[in-house]
Amino acid sequence: ALYTDTIRREAALRARGLHFVGAGISGGEEGALNGPSIMPGGPAESYEALGPLLETIAAQVDGTPCCTHIGPDGAGHFVKMVHNGIEYADMQLIGEAYHLLRDALGYDAGQIADVFADWNTGTLESYLIEITAEVLRQIDAATGRPLVDVIVDAAEQKGTGRWTVKAALDLGVPVTGIAEAVFARALSGSRDQRAAARGLAAGNLGAAPADAAQFTEDIRAALYASKIVAYAQGFDQIAAGSAEYGWNVDRAALATIWRGGCIIRAQFLNRIKEAYDADPALPSLILAPYFRDAIEVGIDSWRRVVVTATALGIPIPAFASSLSYYDGLRADRLPAALTQGQRDFFGAHTYERTDKPGKFHTLWSGDRSEIQA
Repeated sequence: ALYTDTIRREAALRARGLHFVGAGISGGEEGALNGPSIMPGGPAESYEALGPLLETIAAQVDGTPCCTHIGPDGAGHFVKMVHNGIEYADMQLIGEAYHLLRDALGYDAGQIADVFADWNTGTLESYLIEITAEVLRQIDAATGRPLVDVIVDAAEQKGTGRWTVKAALDLGVPVTGIAEAVFARALSGSRDQRAAARGLAAGNLGAAPADAAQFTEDIRAALYASKIVAYAQGFDQIAAGSAEYGWNVDRAALATIWRGGCIIRAQFLNRIKEAYDADPALPSLILAPYFRDAIEVGIDSWRRVVVTATALGIPIPAFASSLSYYDGLRADRLPAALTQGQRDFFGAHTYERTDKPGKFHTLWSGDRSEIQA
């Protein structure tokens, strides 16, 4: 359910003396059988009664249930919504890695399956990487071809990714990787437009990478760095939603309950928990020492992947936007100063100065003098 509906319903039922619990649940069929990750919101008193039951049926990791009270009213459904947004980004990044291995290096589905299986033994170990290898190994009984090669390349969506992006826009949080993943699904579904556009000019395309092993490693590093950005943006959105609605969501607890049962369960969620345990007010996950070091190690690979994909005409919206977000975050100065000057010119919207406090407006016509707003 959309979290704003949950907020409304909880308030309406609270007025009648009833507790309303909006619980996000992740895990798919496997979670239903073996225990999901459960994200309940609502009154704290309701969790005193429901908590023991929910924790019993939830997935267990190292003896810890993948369930905790997220916060009041719509907090549980908000967190589940952002969880799904991160899932969109994660899947798009994996898809782009597959695309590069296939079209830049010429690997077939079986070879790419081997690559993902190998990646699943290292820092990228996760449910989505694991099942990617299995999907790529599946052979279509009717044709004898890899099943992935006979599936129509148009991804559908239920809408939670769109909800995530809309909510992020309302909160003013840049979730660029998630947004690109949502838009990539929309583009894949624009089949008539894509059919009409086949044959459009590609320009002078570059050559395939000469060292396939090195470029494969570059893709792995770029995937990991971009994945860090996706989670960082998702956790930023959760922090913003928590502040906006007074939920007091514990981000370390979320990393704990996402370690099992849910679709985005991954080894590095333990690292996310450690980061927020060490600094609950961490401004960005990217600034935690482990993730900062991981990106520093992979940054050159990340750039090579984006440059090579662009030269080859292979679309990588999530890889590229994640790198641009990272560069924007670390930049000493952004072109927003020019944007503010333009806004003040045409709309007298004012601007701030670097050398003194206050809001200012320039009289752009005539003597162009400045006045303090």
